Amino acid sequence: MGDKAKTPAGAAGRAPTADRPSAVRNVVLVGHSGSGKTTLVEALAQTAGAVNRAGRVEDGATVSDYDEIEHRQQRSVQLSLVPVGWDGYKINLLDTPGYADFVGELRAGLRAADAALFVVSAAQEADAVAASTRMIWEECAAVGMPRAIVVTHLDTARTDFTELTAVCAELFGRDDPDAVLPLYLPVRGTDGADGHAPATGLVGLLSERIFDYSSGVRRESPPDEAQRELIAEARARLIEGIIAESEDETLMDRYLGGEEIDVKTLVDDLEKAVARGAFHPVLAAAPAADGGTQGLGTLELLELITGGFPSPLEHEAPAVTTPDGRSRPPLTCDPEGPLVAEVVKTAADPYVGRISLVRVFSGTLRPDETVHVSGHGLVDPSHNGHELHEAEERVGGLTSPFGRQQRPLAECIAGDLACVARLGHAETGDTVSAKDDPLLMEPWTMPEPLLPLAVQAHGKADEDRLSQGLARLVAEDPTLRLEQNPDTRQMVLWCLGEAHQDVALERLRGRYGVQVDAVPYKVALRETFGGASSGRGRHVKQSGGHGQYAICEIDVEPLPPGSGIEFVDKVVGGAVPRQFVPSVEKGVRAQAARGVATGHPLVDIRVTLRDGKSHSVDSSDAAFQTAGALALREAAADVPVHLLEPVAQVEVLVPDEYVGPVMSDLSGRRGRVVGTDQAGPGRTVVRAEVPEIEIGRYAIDLRSISHGTGRFDRTYARHEPMPPHLAEKIREQAEKGS
Repeated sequence: MGDKAKTPAGAAGRAPTADRPSAVRNVVLVGHSGSGKTTLVEALAQTAGAVNRAGRVEDGATVSDYDEIEHRQQRSVQLSLVPVGWDGYKINLLDTPGYADFVGELRAGLRAADAALFVVSAAQEADAVAASTRMIWEECAAVGMPRAIVVTHLDTARTDFTELTAVCAELFGRDDPDAVLPLYLPVRGTDGADGHAPATGLVGLLSERIFDYSSGVRRESPPDEAQRELIAEARARLIEGIIAESEDETLMDRYLGGEEIDVKTLVDDLEKAVARGAFHPVLAAAPAADGGTQGLGTLELLELITGGFPSPLEHEAPAVTTPDGRSRPPLTCDPEGPLVAEVVKTAADPYVGRISLVRVFSGTLRPDETVHVSGHGLVDPSHNGHELHEAEERVGGLTSPFGRQQRPLAECIAGDLACVARLGHAETGDTVSAKDDPLLMEPWTMPEPLLPLAVQAHGKADEDRLSQGLARLVAEDPTLRLEQNPDTRQMVLWCLGEAHQDVALERLRGRYGVQVDAVPYKVALRETFGGASSGRGRHVKQSGGHGQYAICEIDVEPLPPGSGIEFVDKVVGGAVPRQFVPSVEKGVRAQAARGVATGHPLVDIRVTLRDGKSHSVDSSDAAFQTAGALALREAAADVPVHLLEPVAQVEVLVPDEYVGPVMSDLSGRRGRVVGTDQAGPGRTVVRAEVPEIEIGRYAIDLRSISHGTGRFDRTYARHEPMPPHLAEKIREQAEKGS
């Protein structure tokens, strides 16, 4: 690594291809927003010869059409695939958004990849690195995904590579700091103020060679004695770290005995340790200088990707079953095996319709063949998920994305990625398999969206398109959840954060031509009686011909929470004819659904019909319905009506250092902390019961309190009385509204 120069391969305009899985590398780039992931992808593509000029790769190399909001805000909001060819390899670079609201795109990138590059900016504060990347690092570690770290923005002044690598070792190497070490050290120019000049080259710790990028093309030279002395300590530590992870148990004894270990042996052991996920090298990279074709560190990074990162052959595929749940043997990454691919992203294109980004885990996918599509999307079928959907569809064209271009592919072999057109029934997380041997792949998990956005059509024309537009939006983004709330009658989009809300509204407008207005989100409140009461409903009218005559008398008493509405008939002597008793009940229940004080449903009462009067001609079903409603309203006028609010059971997972602030914040939201549990090293789950009206924006507030490290889940617990002073405000608002 770093010992030999390679000639960039690949040409702009042609899609790189691979004829065997061992020649494929699937790499996901993750990191904090602004860390330089997209710029790094562009620099790698330029070094590999995928573009012939410096600058953006056709406006971001997105899988779908170019997002206007992404361009306007200069923020990546979706997963992007940039395939490049280099030295006989096809490298699929998966660029993920760094902003927390788009973690769904990140999870999709992790699913499609075999290794991860953690991009850290030398211009950012260490706290930003810690808050945004530590949890992702742990996710990768849990599945054994190989990882490396790339430090960017070394082309700017006043950056400290040594300090940042120490921070990375502390954050990412808590169990073994010596497994997170730099392979190269930056060489700085001489024109910086206060000795902080931008980096213009690298010195290889193993090869002991200087790689100068100041001209935009790498030039190699030996270091002088002073430079050798400067890197001696770092080189010794790197060698010891590599040997400690070596599979050759004799190597450490030989090294400690004074034997000089051959560089080729060290490089081979390094590559094996990286591929196993046991060693995590730190590299540095920057775009090419003006007019140059090779950015600082890009050749070294390409060498690591091809030499140190595993091929798809070394990646264990997710478990598969038949659609009816019968187990099947584990998949192997064999182009000649049964076809099994997974949709890792769906996107809309204004010209060709839906485009599905798929990873092929087994077999070979070809254009125009008929395949079986099955799955639940990314919804857990055991928890409010929709039923398994299955369909046979004909594959449209296979393409390789490159910016706004879609370059045709003849096939996509096991281990590779491609875009598929016209899979109309496929959702993110679905399995694509052979029509004569349908299979279902175990899906990955997505975070639950917990920030509500209530929307309504802006105008009459938008009403006709709203349902279809929302359905397409949710199908494209599995981290959105659509709810038609039966209590508040609101259409609610549940999102991951404010930026996620903005993107959803922009896509509705820009892609689907639907203008919507965001309206205040309503919590489903309830009413109940504060004591026993009685009411008399009298509905007597005479207007010529048959009149309306119905009188009923009821008793109302409160019931325990969760009892609903109970109706009891205690009429004797036929005061209310048998055929009209159900009419009284229907009127009572209809009025309870409308509420009696603030317009919220009335619950947890027993209504007893004890007496009434009728007329042989003028009594009717409608008249007794009206009388029942009037009786309930009269009973409510003589007793306090309590307002009930929903209470959620909340579980907050945070690092230990944020437990105090989280508990204090929950208490300030009228929450009751009911306990804490340890959830692994350095993490605690705080359990609390909190009124839902207080946590409408908790997804945003928790992110601020915990510096992006906290997560929470919420489930409905019960309704309970709202404090009188808050209930009075809602009554006043209801009176103004009426």
